[in-house]
Amino acid sequence: MDRDRRFESVYSKKMNAGKRRTYFFDVRQTKGDDFFLTLTESTKRFDGDGYERHKIFLYKEDFNRFLANLEEVVSYIKTELMPDFDYEEFDRRHDEWEAREEEGLNEPRPPRHRRQEAKAADEEIEEDNSQLRHTPRSMPRFDDDLSW
Repeated sequence: MDRDRRFESVYSKKMNAGKRRTYFFDVRQTKGDDFFLTLTESTKRFDGDGYERHKIFLYKEDFNRFLANLEEVVSYIKTELMPDFDYEEFDRRHDEWEAREEEGLNEPRPPRHRRQEAKAADEEIEEDNSQLRHTPRSMPRFDDDLSW
């Protein structure tokens, strides 16, 4: 049986989260007319060659407990760990970005060969820095006292 037909998607919602990350919320239907939720995080690889995907399958018997626990830990972060942080700033910035995107005002990404050139330059710098980090410390001379 074809895998795509076995768990047919009946509803999908996509959420862009920055330049490199996207979340997908897919309601799927089994052959036995049951439903479950697939949460997928898709992250563009740094080398520009494809995406990494991570999935969570959430079944109907876990919906309420999952949602309650998610709300609890998010609330804990917002109220206890980072109460002064402006979480709505991200919504405003995303709304502004989407409005600029619709008007065609966002700067286009540089061509792939330019990104690869920049990556090669970054790797060269990193290699130079790694050589500095791995410079051996001065070794004791043979005439130094080496008694333990």
